[in-house]
Amino acid sequence: MAVYSKKIGIIGGGISGVAAAKQLSEHEPVVFEATDSLGGVWKHCSYRSTKLQTPRCDYEFSDFPWEQRDNSSFPYSGEILDYLYSYAEHFDVLKFVKFNSKVVEIRFVGDRESKSDEYGSPLPGKPVWEVGVQTNKSQNIQWYAFEFLVICTGKYGDIPVIPKFPQNKGPQVFQGQVLHTLDYCKLNQQESTQLLKDKKVVIFGYKKSAIDLAVECAEANQGPQGKPCTMVVRTLHWTVPHYSVWGLPFYMFYSTRASQFLHERPNQGFLRSLLCHLMSPMRRAASKIIESYLTWKLPLEKYGLKPDHPFEEDYASCQMAILPENFFSEADKGNIHFKRASKWWFWEGGVEFDDGTKLDADVVVLATGFDGKKKLKTIIPEPFLSLLEFPSGMMPLYRGTINPLIPNMAFVGYIESVSNLHTAEIRCKWLSRLVDNQFKLPSVEKMLEQTTKEMEIMKKTTRFFKRSCISTFSINHSDEICEEMGWRSLRKNNWVAEAFSPYNSQDYEEEK
Repeated sequence: MAVYSKKIGIIGGGISGVAAAKQLSEHEPVVFEATDSLGGVWKHCSYRSTKLQTPRCDYEFSDFPWEQRDNSSFPYSGEILDYLYSYAEHFDVLKFVKFNSKVVEIRFVGDRESKSDEYGSPLPGKPVWEVGVQTNKSQNIQWYAFEFLVICTGKYGDIPVIPKFPQNKGPQVFQGQVLHTLDYCKLNQQESTQLLKDKKVVIFGYKKSAIDLAVECAEANQGPQGKPCTMVVRTLHWTVPHYSVWGLPFYMFYSTRASQFLHERPNQGFLRSLLCHLMSPMRRAASKIIESYLTWKLPLEKYGLKPDHPFEEDYASCQMAILPENFFSEADKGNIHFKRASKWWFWEGGVEFDDGTKLDADVVVLATGFDGKKKLKTIIPEPFLSLLEFPSGMMPLYRGTINPLIPNMAFVGYIESVSNLHTAEIRCKWLSRLVDNQFKLPSVEKMLEQTTKEMEIMKKTTRFFKRSCISTFSINHSDEICEEMGWRSLRKNNWVAEAFSPYNSQDYEEEK
């Protein structure tokens, strides 16, 4: 069995995989991308109407700004793909990518005797991973060996979450069409319009993909023959029309050092903990100010869409969705309906709910999310598979990257923030220095202690803690990464900007 050896292997060619390849380019990594394109979710899990959730300048690489740095509009998925390809071409990353190369198995070989690989480079006596790859849907498996693996398969896409139904009440009894948003994303514009036009469509979900799909459905059903689309909502979340609250920029509430000072962070000590406790009314007030604006600006109470939990909980779990401009205007015209329900199932003519009501349907779309961990579990071998996550369902990742219990493997793209691109890039910079032995990791015990502290803060902040979001202490998280790399943690030019200006990727350009 032929085994090709390299120092670094990267699995996944989305935002995180491209960032990792660029930062580790000195090692000439091999990037395995299962499809024929870069982009990850932006290529394979986006609609034609999907837009970025953050302002353009908050979603850019530190050394490759957008040509048009305009925050007045959010770029479409196609623009983000163009930007990613421009970045990959500019830094000559594409030469590392093996497209249509699906990783089907990973094996841990352990320490090996030093010897030369096919490139003439020595393989030192370090843990080695072997990666089995199928190319172009071939049944043959080609094996590669690496000293270090970077997993960038992401939390979204590929494997849909499908609800479980009572016996004889699943999709098989429904006479219409059932699909997941993952299937919908594969349709072209003509096919998607044909699917929705003049049809009674029911969408299950109330996050970004469900909201965008409802608008596309409403737009396809304009005219006398058009049918309203119904969104079935189980869990309400706060939605935001734009990044302004009562005329104030949104970043003032959560994205500056001053605003994040109100929130708990790891390793803060007794005095800092006491201050956070004393300032908790200010923290709740900030959330209330935003809630009051959203309730005034949007018809949440009219449609029964006002959540019972504070806005802060959605922000702290990275679940704040930016609304399409015409979402509620289409609802006001009767093109989008809403139905609250906790349990439901199929009958031959549509869907039925636990309150005894029924809804006729021609098409049912499940905007029920993705199972990113299941993707990992299909390739991570035992005994490491059982160490992948804690009983809480959260992945223990030191600096959001290293599982202390799995040797010579990193995970990029599994914690979230307001800007996942920035979150991925700075961790890849940190990772490249770790691989180059510019610093050493703490002991396993200390890394587990650090990740446990972060998880406890997430649990205190939001009931949706399993999403592993660091948005309320993201600057502190970056501070600690900078300090470990030997960088300055304070990145601004003066104390006023340091306290009151938002942080973004441009603040973390390489230090000369």
